[in-house]
Amino acid sequence: MIKKVLIANRGEIAVRIIRACREMGINTVAICSDIDKDALHAQLADETVCIGPMPSKDSYLRMDRILSATLATGADAIHPGFGFLSENSKFADLCSKCNITFIGPSAEVIDRMGNKSEARKTMMEAGVPVVPGTKEPIFTAEDGKKIADEMGYPVMIKASAGGGGKGMRIVQTEEEFLHHFETASQEAKNSFGDDTMYIEKYIPKARHIEFQILADNYGNVVHLGERDCSIQRRHQKMIEEAPSFVINEELRKTMGETAIKAAKAAGYCNAGTIEFILDQDNNFYFIEMNTRIQVEHGVTEMVTGIDLIREQIKIAGGEKLSFTQEDIEIKGHSIECRINAENPSKNFMPSPGVVSSLHMPGGNGVRIDSALYTGYRIPAAYDSLIVKLMVHDATRELAIQKMRGVLGELVIEGIDTNIDFQYQIINHEDYIKGKTDTGFVERMLSEKEA
Repeated sequence: MIKKVLIANRGEIAVRIIRACREMGINTVAICSDIDKDALHAQLADETVCIGPMPSKDSYLRMDRILSATLATGADAIHPGFGFLSENSKFADLCSKCNITFIGPSAEVIDRMGNKSEARKTMMEAGVPVVPGTKEPIFTAEDGKKIADEMGYPVMIKASAGGGGKGMRIVQTEEEFLHHFETASQEAKNSFGDDTMYIEKYIPKARHIEFQILADNYGNVVHLGERDCSIQRRHQKMIEEAPSFVINEELRKTMGETAIKAAKAAGYCNAGTIEFILDQDNNFYFIEMNTRIQVEHGVTEMVTGIDLIREQIKIAGGEKLSFTQEDIEIKGHSIECRINAENPSKNFMPSPGVVSSLHMPGGNGVRIDSALYTGYRIPAAYDSLIVKLMVHDATRELAIQKMRGVLGELVIEGIDTNIDFQYQIINHEDYIKGKTDTGFVERMLSEKEA
Protein backbone atom coordinates (compact mmCIF):
# COMPACT_ATOMS: atom_id res chain seq x y z
CA MET A 1 0.00 0.00 0.00
CA ILE A 2 1.30 3.45 -0.96
CA LYS A 3 1.78 5.72 2.06
CA LYS A 4 3.54 8.82 0.73
CA VAL A 5 3.55 10.23 -2.81
CA LEU A 6 5.97 12.76 -4.26
CA ILE A 7 4.34 14.78 -7.05
CA ALA A 8 6.90 15.38 -9.80
CA ASN A 9 4.98 18.28 -11.30
CA ARG A 10 3.55 21.73 -10.64
CA GLY A 11 0.44 23.84 -11.24
CA GLU A 12 -3.12 22.59 -11.28
CA ILE A 13 -2.28 18.92 -11.89
CA ALA A 14 -0.02 18.88 -8.81
CA VAL A 15 -2.87 20.42 -6.78
CA ARG A 16 -5.29 17.84 -8.22
CA ILE A 17 -3.02 14.94 -7.20
CA ILE A 18 -2.43 16.36 -3.71
CA ARG A 19 -6.18 16.58 -3.13
CA ALA A 20 -6.76 13.00 -4.31
CA CYS A 21 -3.99 11.75 -2.01
CA ARG A 22 -5.43 13.66 0.92
CA GLU A 23 -8.82 12.00 0.35
CA MET A 24 -7.08 8.61 0.38
CA GLY A 25 -5.14 9.33 3.57
CA ILE A 26 -1.82 9.42 1.72
CA ASN A 27 0.88 11.94 2.68
CA THR A 28 2.29 14.15 -0.08
CA VAL A 29 5.58 15.75 -1.03
CA ALA A 30 5.69 18.64 -3.48
CA ILE A 31 8.73 19.67 -5.47
CA CYS A 32 9.21 23.19 -6.74
CA SER A 33 11.64 25.46 -8.52
CA ASP A 34 12.81 28.55 -6.67
CA ILE A 35 10.23 30.72 -8.43
CA ASP A 36 7.45 28.29 -7.41
CA LYS A 37 8.06 28.43 -3.65
CA ASP A 38 4.81 30.38 -3.22
CA ALA A 39 2.85 28.28 -5.72
CA LEU A 40 -0.34 26.65 -4.45
CA HIS A 41 0.92 23.09 -4.82
CA ALA A 42 3.97 23.93 -2.71
CA GLN A 43 1.70 25.29 0.02
CA LEU A 44 -0.85 22.46 0.03
CA ALA A 45 1.50 19.46 0.24
CA ASP A 46 2.54 17.99 3.59
CA GLU A 47 6.18 18.58 2.66
CA THR A 48 7.88 20.67 -0.02
CA VAL A 49 11.38 20.36 -1.47
CA CYS A 50 12.93 23.05 -3.68
CA ILE A 51 14.95 21.23 -6.33
CA GLY A 52 16.49 24.02 -8.41
CA PRO A 53 16.12 27.31 -10.31
CA MET A 54 13.26 28.32 -12.62
CA PRO A 55 14.28 26.69 -15.94
CA SER A 56 12.63 23.26 -16.21
CA LYS A 57 15.91 21.67 -17.26
CA ASP A 58 17.36 22.71 -13.89
CA SER A 59 14.39 21.67 -11.76
CA TYR A 60 11.31 19.77 -12.95
CA LEU A 61 13.34 17.79 -15.48
CA ARG A 62 16.19 16.92 -13.11
CA MET A 63 15.66 13.21 -12.45
CA ASP A 64 18.54 13.01 -9.98
CA ARG A 65 17.17 15.80 -7.80
CA ILE A 66 13.62 14.45 -7.90
CA LEU A 67 14.76 10.96 -6.92
CA SER A 68 16.96 12.38 -4.16
CA ALA A 69 13.99 14.34 -2.80
CA THR A 70 11.86 11.19 -2.90
CA LEU A 71 14.40 9.14 -0.97
CA ALA A 72 15.17 11.95 1.50
CA THR A 73 11.51 12.43 2.41
CA GLY A 74 10.73 8.73 2.59
CA ALA A 75 8.13 8.83 -0.18
CA ASP A 76 7.46 5.39 -1.62
CA ALA A 77 5.84 6.52 -4.88
CA ILE A 78 6.07 9.26 -7.51
CA HIS A 79 3.14 10.63 -9.50
CA PRO A 80 4.47 12.39 -12.62
CA GLY A 81 1.23 14.14 -13.65
CA PHE A 82 1.38 15.21 -17.30
CA GLY A 83 4.20 16.87 -19.20
CA PHE A 84 7.74 17.09 -17.81
CA LEU A 85 8.89 13.50 -17.04
CA SER A 86 5.49 11.80 -17.23
CA GLU A 87 6.32 9.88 -20.43
CA ASN A 88 10.05 9.51 -19.87
CA SER A 89 10.95 5.82 -19.82
CA LYS A 90 14.36 6.48 -18.31
CA PHE A 91 12.74 8.18 -15.34
CA ALA A 92 10.26 5.32 -14.85
CA ASP A 93 13.16 2.84 -15.03
CA LEU A 94 15.20 4.79 -12.47
CA CYS A 95 12.21 4.83 -10.12
CA SER A 96 12.03 1.04 -10.36
CA LYS A 97 15.75 0.66 -9.70
CA CYS A 98 15.40 2.88 -6.60
CA ASN A 99 12.43 0.78 -5.35
CA ILE A 100 10.09 3.73 -5.86
CA THR A 101 6.65 3.04 -7.29
CA PHE A 102 6.10 4.98 -10.52
CA ILE A 103 2.40 5.79 -10.79
CA GLY A 104 2.07 4.95 -14.45
CA PRO A 105 3.03 2.18 -16.87
CA SER A 106 6.38 0.43 -17.00
CA ALA A 107 9.42 1.90 -18.72
CA GLU A 108 9.15 -0.77 -21.41
CA VAL A 109 5.56 0.21 -22.25
CA ILE A 110 6.37 3.92 -22.21
CA ASP A 111 9.16 3.22 -24.68
CA ARG A 112 6.91 1.17 -26.91
CA MET A 113 4.00 3.61 -26.98
CA GLY A 114 5.79 6.90 -26.31
CA ASN A 115 7.80 6.54 -29.50
CA LYS A 116 5.07 7.24 -32.03
CA SER A 117 6.62 5.30 -34.90
CA GLU A 118 7.12 2.25 -32.64
CA ALA A 119 3.52 2.62 -31.43
CA ARG A 120 2.28 2.61 -35.03
CA LYS A 121 4.18 -0.59 -35.70
CA THR A 122 2.71 -2.22 -32.57
CA MET A 123 -0.82 -1.26 -33.59
CA MET A 124 -0.36 -2.48 -37.16
CA GLU A 125 0.80 -5.86 -35.87
CA ALA A 126 -2.25 -6.00 -33.56
CA GLY A 127 -4.67 -5.26 -36.39
CA VAL A 128 -5.66 -1.82 -35.07
CA PRO A 129 -6.40 0.62 -37.93
CA VAL A 130 -3.77 3.35 -38.26
CA VAL A 131 -3.50 6.41 -40.47
CA PRO A 132 -1.65 5.45 -43.68
CA GLY A 133 1.99 6.39 -43.28
CA THR A 134 5.51 5.25 -42.52
CA LYS A 135 6.10 2.14 -40.47
CA GLU A 136 9.78 2.92 -39.80
CA PRO A 137 11.16 6.18 -38.36
CA ILE A 138 12.51 8.94 -40.62
CA PHE A 139 15.86 10.54 -39.83
CA THR A 140 16.49 12.94 -42.74
CA ALA A 141 14.40 15.47 -44.66
CA GLU A 142 15.50 13.96 -47.98
CA ASP A 143 14.27 10.47 -47.03
CA GLY A 144 11.04 11.94 -45.72
CA LYS A 145 10.40 13.88 -48.91
CA LYS A 146 10.78 10.79 -51.09
CA ILE A 147 8.13 9.02 -49.02
CA ALA A 148 5.82 12.05 -48.96
CA ASP A 149 6.11 12.46 -52.74
CA GLU A 150 5.07 8.83 -53.20
CA MET A 151 2.31 9.08 -50.59
CA GLY A 152 0.83 12.24 -52.08
CA TYR A 153 0.10 15.55 -50.41
CA PRO A 154 -1.10 16.79 -47.97
CA VAL A 155 0.88 14.88 -45.34
CA MET A 156 1.53 15.30 -41.62
CA ILE A 157 5.08 15.34 -40.27
CA LYS A 158 5.23 14.18 -36.64
CA ALA A 159 7.88 13.74 -33.99
CA SER A 160 8.30 10.11 -32.88
CA ALA A 161 8.83 11.25 -29.29
CA GLY A 162 6.24 14.02 -29.60
CA GLY A 163 3.24 15.18 -27.66
CA GLY A 164 1.28 18.34 -26.93
CA GLY A 165 1.28 19.38 -30.58
CA LYS A 166 5.05 19.94 -30.68
CA GLY A 167 7.11 18.67 -33.61
CA MET A 168 4.06 18.53 -35.90
CA ARG A 169 3.54 20.20 -39.28
CA ILE A 170 0.95 19.85 -42.05
CA VAL A 171 2.58 19.94 -45.48
CA GLN A 172 0.27 20.89 -48.32
CA THR A 173 2.74 20.81 -51.24
CA GLU A 174 6.04 19.26 -52.29
CA GLU A 175 7.75 22.68 -52.18
CA GLU A 176 6.96 23.13 -48.48
CA PHE A 177 8.26 19.79 -47.30
CA LEU A 178 11.95 20.42 -46.60
CA HIS A 179 11.30 23.63 -44.65
CA HIS A 180 8.53 22.09 -42.53
CA PHE A 181 10.54 18.95 -41.86
CA GLU A 182 13.53 20.93 -40.62
CA THR A 183 11.45 23.18 -38.36
CA ALA A 184 9.44 20.26 -36.97
CA SER A 185 12.52 18.13 -36.28
CA GLN A 186 14.32 21.06 -34.61
CA GLU A 187 11.28 21.72 -32.43
CA ALA A 188 11.18 18.02 -31.53
CA LYS A 189 14.85 18.05 -30.61
CA ASN A 190 14.40 21.14 -28.44
CA SER A 191 11.27 19.78 -26.73
CA PHE A 192 12.06 16.08 -26.35
CA GLY A 193 15.77 15.69 -27.07
CA ASP A 194 14.86 13.44 -30.02
CA ASP A 195 14.46 14.56 -33.64
CA THR A 196 13.33 11.21 -35.06
CA MET A 197 10.25 11.79 -37.23
CA TYR A 198 7.54 9.89 -39.07
CA ILE A 199 5.02 10.79 -41.76
CA GLU A 200 1.28 10.21 -42.02
CA LYS A 201 -1.28 10.95 -44.68
CA TYR A 202 -3.16 14.09 -43.60
CA ILE A 203 -6.89 13.53 -43.27
CA PRO A 204 -8.81 16.81 -43.70
CA LYS A 205 -11.80 17.84 -41.58
CA ALA A 206 -11.19 15.04 -39.12
CA ARG A 207 -12.33 14.87 -35.52
CA HIS A 208 -9.93 14.08 -32.69
CA ILE A 209 -11.51 11.38 -30.53
CA GLU A 210 -9.74 9.77 -27.57
CA PHE A 211 -10.75 6.89 -25.33
CA GLN A 212 -9.82 6.79 -21.65
CA ILE A 213 -8.31 3.46 -20.59
CA LEU A 214 -7.78 1.93 -17.15
CA ALA A 215 -5.79 -1.30 -16.85
CA ASP A 216 -4.62 -3.13 -13.73
CA ASN A 217 -1.80 -5.60 -13.12
CA TYR A 218 -4.12 -8.59 -13.47
CA GLY A 219 -5.12 -8.28 -17.11
CA ASN A 220 -8.31 -6.28 -16.55
CA VAL A 221 -8.75 -3.46 -19.05
CA VAL A 222 -11.74 -1.13 -19.41
CA HIS A 223 -12.53 2.04 -21.29
CA LEU A 224 -14.47 4.95 -19.81
CA GLY A 225 -15.92 6.27 -23.02
CA GLU A 226 -14.61 8.94 -25.35
CA ARG A 227 -13.67 12.60 -25.30
CA ASP A 228 -14.05 14.81 -28.34
CA CYS A 229 -10.95 17.04 -28.51
CA SER A 230 -11.49 18.52 -31.97
CA ILE A 231 -11.42 22.17 -30.87
CA GLN A 232 -7.70 22.84 -31.25
CA ARG A 233 -5.34 25.61 -32.25
CA ARG A 234 -2.01 24.56 -33.73
CA HIS A 235 -2.59 21.02 -32.46
CA GLN A 236 -3.12 22.27 -28.89
CA LYS A 237 -6.50 21.33 -27.42
CA MET A 238 -8.73 24.18 -26.27
CA ILE A 239 -12.13 22.62 -25.53
CA GLU A 240 -12.93 18.98 -24.75
CA GLU A 241 -16.27 17.21 -24.39
CA ALA A 242 -17.51 13.87 -23.12
CA PRO A 243 -19.21 12.13 -24.79
CA SER A 244 -18.69 13.11 -28.43
CA PHE A 245 -21.60 14.75 -30.23
CA VAL A 246 -21.17 12.58 -33.36
CA ILE A 247 -20.61 9.09 -31.95
CA ASN A 248 -23.56 6.76 -31.57
CA GLU A 249 -23.66 3.70 -29.32
CA GLU A 250 -22.66 1.29 -32.09
CA LEU A 251 -19.58 3.31 -33.07
CA ARG A 252 -18.71 3.91 -29.39
CA LYS A 253 -18.78 0.16 -28.77
CA THR A 254 -16.55 -0.54 -31.80
CA MET A 255 -14.05 2.20 -31.00
CA GLY A 256 -14.02 1.30 -27.31
CA GLU A 257 -13.31 -2.34 -28.05
CA THR A 258 -10.53 -1.28 -30.43
CA ALA A 259 -9.05 0.96 -27.74
CA ILE A 260 -8.99 -1.96 -25.29
CA LYS A 261 -7.41 -4.14 -27.98
CA ALA A 262 -4.72 -1.49 -28.49
CA ALA A 263 -4.01 -1.24 -24.75
CA LYS A 264 -3.70 -5.00 -24.44
CA ALA A 265 -1.37 -5.13 -27.45
CA ALA A 266 0.85 -2.64 -25.66
CA GLY A 267 0.80 -4.66 -22.43
CA TYR A 268 -0.58 -1.55 -20.75
CA CYS A 269 -1.15 -0.97 -17.05
CA ASN A 270 -2.53 2.14 -15.26
CA ALA A 271 -4.42 5.08 -16.84
CA GLY A 272 -3.80 5.87 -20.49
CA THR A 273 -5.48 7.33 -23.54
CA ILE A 274 -5.91 5.83 -26.99
CA GLU A 275 -6.23 8.64 -29.52
CA PHE A 276 -8.01 8.32 -32.86
CA ILE A 277 -8.94 10.58 -35.71
CA LEU A 278 -12.41 10.14 -37.18
CA ASP A 279 -12.98 11.05 -40.81
CA GLN A 280 -16.17 12.37 -42.37
CA ASP A 281 -17.32 8.84 -43.21
CA ASN A 282 -16.89 7.62 -39.58
CA ASN A 283 -13.73 5.68 -40.37
CA PHE A 284 -11.39 5.88 -37.40
CA TYR A 285 -7.63 5.49 -37.18
CA PHE A 286 -5.20 5.15 -34.27
CA ILE A 287 -2.78 8.09 -34.05
CA GLU A 288 -1.07 7.67 -30.67
CA MET A 289 -1.31 6.54 -27.07
CA ASN A 290 -0.64 8.89 -24.18
CA THR A 291 0.89 6.87 -21.36
CA ARG A 292 -0.18 9.23 -18.57
CA ILE A 293 -3.13 11.12 -17.18
CA GLN A 294 -4.51 13.69 -19.62
CA VAL A 295 -5.11 17.39 -19.04
CA GLU A 296 -8.77 16.83 -19.91
CA HIS A 297 -9.36 13.81 -17.65
CA GLY A 298 -11.92 15.77 -15.60
CA VAL A 299 -14.70 15.61 -18.21
CA THR A 300 -14.52 11.81 -18.13
CA GLU A 301 -14.69 11.88 -14.34
CA MET A 302 -17.79 14.07 -14.51
CA VAL A 303 -19.75 11.75 -16.83
CA THR A 304 -18.63 8.47 -15.20
CA GLY A 305 -18.22 9.40 -11.52
CA ILE A 306 -14.84 7.61 -11.48
CA ASP A 307 -11.85 9.41 -9.93
CA LEU A 308 -9.01 8.68 -12.37
CA ILE A 309 -6.20 9.92 -10.12
CA ARG A 310 -7.42 7.73 -7.28
CA GLU A 311 -7.64 4.75 -9.64
CA GLN A 312 -4.08 5.42 -10.84
CA ILE A 313 -2.78 5.30 -7.29
CA LYS A 314 -4.78 2.17 -6.42
CA ILE A 315 -3.53 0.34 -9.53
CA ALA A 316 0.08 1.35 -8.81
CA GLY A 317 -0.42 0.06 -5.27
CA GLY A 318 -1.31 -3.39 -6.61
CA GLU A 319 -5.11 -3.28 -6.37
CA LYS A 320 -7.46 -4.80 -8.91
CA LEU A 321 -10.01 -2.71 -10.75
CA SER A 322 -13.16 -2.67 -8.64
CA PHE A 323 -15.47 -2.46 -11.67
CA THR A 324 -15.94 -4.07 -15.06
CA GLN A 325 -16.86 -2.63 -18.46
CA GLU A 326 -20.51 -3.39 -17.76
CA ASP A 327 -20.42 -1.24 -14.62
CA ILE A 328 -19.37 1.91 -16.49
CA GLU A 329 -22.21 4.22 -17.41
CA ILE A 330 -21.96 7.55 -19.21
CA LYS A 331 -24.35 10.06 -17.64
CA GLY A 332 -25.07 13.46 -19.14
CA HIS A 333 -22.58 15.70 -20.92
CA SER A 334 -19.45 17.51 -19.77
CA ILE A 335 -17.43 20.32 -21.38
CA GLU A 336 -14.01 21.69 -20.44
CA CYS A 337 -12.58 25.05 -21.51
CA ARG A 338 -8.86 25.58 -21.02
CA ILE A 339 -8.17 29.08 -19.76
CA ASN A 340 -4.69 30.27 -20.65
CA ALA A 341 -2.65 33.32 -19.67
CA GLU A 342 -2.39 34.63 -23.23
CA ASN A 343 -3.67 37.39 -25.48
CA PRO A 344 -5.62 36.10 -28.51
CA SER A 345 -5.58 39.55 -30.15
CA LYS A 346 -1.76 39.49 -30.13
CA ASN A 347 -1.39 36.07 -31.77
CA PHE A 348 -2.01 34.36 -28.42
CA MET A 349 1.11 35.87 -26.89
CA PRO A 350 1.73 34.52 -23.35
CA SER A 351 0.80 36.91 -20.55
CA PRO A 352 2.72 36.18 -17.34
CA GLY A 353 2.24 38.50 -14.36
CA VAL A 354 0.48 38.99 -11.04
CA VAL A 355 -3.18 38.02 -10.61
CA SER A 356 -4.53 41.20 -9.01
CA SER A 357 -8.14 40.04 -8.66
CA LEU A 358 -9.78 36.64 -8.98
CA HIS A 359 -13.34 35.34 -8.89
CA MET A 360 -14.07 31.70 -9.61
CA PRO A 361 -17.64 30.66 -10.53
CA GLY A 362 -19.44 27.84 -8.77
CA GLY A 363 -22.76 26.05 -8.61
CA ASN A 364 -24.20 22.63 -9.34
CA GLY A 365 -22.27 20.80 -12.05
CA VAL A 366 -19.36 23.27 -12.09
CA ARG A 367 -15.76 22.19 -11.46
CA ILE A 368 -12.62 24.32 -11.40
CA ASP A 369 -9.14 22.78 -11.53
CA SER A 370 -6.60 25.54 -10.94
CA ALA A 371 -3.62 26.65 -8.88
CA LEU A 372 -4.47 30.36 -9.07
CA TYR A 373 -5.04 32.70 -6.14
CA THR A 374 -5.16 36.48 -5.77
CA GLY A 375 -1.62 37.83 -5.64
CA TYR A 376 -0.07 34.81 -7.37
CA ARG A 377 2.59 35.66 -9.93
CA ILE A 378 2.29 33.52 -13.08
CA PRO A 379 5.86 32.78 -14.22
CA ALA A 380 6.90 33.11 -17.84
CA ALA A 381 8.88 29.87 -17.83
CA TYR A 382 6.04 27.33 -17.88
CA ASP A 383 2.89 26.40 -19.79
CA SER A 384 0.26 29.14 -19.98
CA LEU A 385 -2.64 26.92 -18.81
CA ILE A 386 -4.00 28.46 -15.59
CA VAL A 387 -7.61 27.24 -15.18
CA LYS A 388 -9.54 24.21 -16.36
CA LEU A 389 -13.19 25.24 -16.35
CA MET A 390 -15.58 22.27 -16.44
CA VAL A 391 -19.34 21.90 -16.44
CA HIS A 392 -21.72 18.94 -16.40
CA ASP A 393 -25.42 18.74 -17.22
CA ALA A 394 -28.02 16.34 -18.54
CA THR A 395 -27.56 17.24 -22.22
CA ARG A 396 -24.99 18.94 -24.45
CA GLU A 397 -27.33 21.89 -24.97
CA LEU A 398 -27.67 22.44 -21.21
CA ALA A 399 -23.91 22.02 -20.72
CA ILE A 400 -23.23 24.71 -23.35
CA GLN A 401 -25.67 27.07 -21.60
CA LYS A 402 -23.95 26.39 -18.28
CA MET A 403 -20.51 26.99 -19.79
CA ARG A 404 -21.67 30.34 -21.14
CA GLY A 405 -22.67 31.31 -17.63
CA VAL A 406 -19.44 30.28 -15.92
CA LEU A 407 -17.24 31.86 -18.62
CA GLY A 408 -19.17 35.08 -18.09
CA GLU A 409 -18.70 34.88 -14.33
CA LEU A 410 -14.99 33.97 -14.29
CA VAL A 411 -12.85 37.02 -13.49
CA ILE A 412 -9.05 37.03 -13.70
CA GLU A 413 -7.50 40.49 -13.58
CA GLY A 414 -3.89 41.62 -13.86
CA ILE A 415 -3.09 39.46 -16.88
CA ASP A 416 -4.54 38.76 -20.31
CA THR A 417 -6.52 35.54 -20.80
CA ASN A 418 -8.43 33.71 -23.54
CA ILE A 419 -11.75 33.78 -21.63
CA ASP A 420 -13.50 35.96 -24.22
CA PHE A 421 -12.14 33.87 -27.08
CA GLN A 422 -13.51 30.69 -25.48
CA TYR A 423 -16.85 32.46 -25.07
CA GLN A 424 -16.85 33.24 -28.80
CA ILE A 425 -16.24 29.57 -29.62
CA ILE A 426 -19.01 28.36 -27.32
CA ASN A 427 -21.44 30.78 -29.00
CA HIS A 428 -20.38 30.04 -32.59
CA GLU A 429 -23.21 28.57 -34.67
CA ASP A 430 -21.09 25.68 -35.99
CA TYR A 431 -19.92 24.74 -32.48
CA ILE A 432 -23.48 24.74 -31.17
CA LYS A 433 -24.57 22.49 -34.05
CA GLY A 434 -21.55 20.21 -33.58
CA LYS A 435 -20.20 21.02 -37.03
CA THR A 436 -16.58 21.08 -35.92
CA ASP A 437 -13.29 19.39 -36.70
CA THR A 438 -9.62 20.00 -35.92
CA GLY A 439 -9.53 22.91 -38.37
CA PHE A 440 -12.49 24.76 -36.83
CA VAL A 441 -10.50 27.32 -34.80
CA GLU A 442 -8.31 28.29 -37.76
CA ARG A 443 -11.43 28.82 -39.88
CA MET A 444 -13.00 30.89 -37.12
CA LEU A 445 -9.90 33.07 -36.88
CA SER A 446 -9.96 33.54 -40.67
CA GLU A 447 -13.60 34.64 -40.47
CA LYS A 448 -12.66 37.30 -37.91
CA GLU A 449 -9.84 38.63 -40.10
CA ALA A 450 -12.01 38.78 -43.22
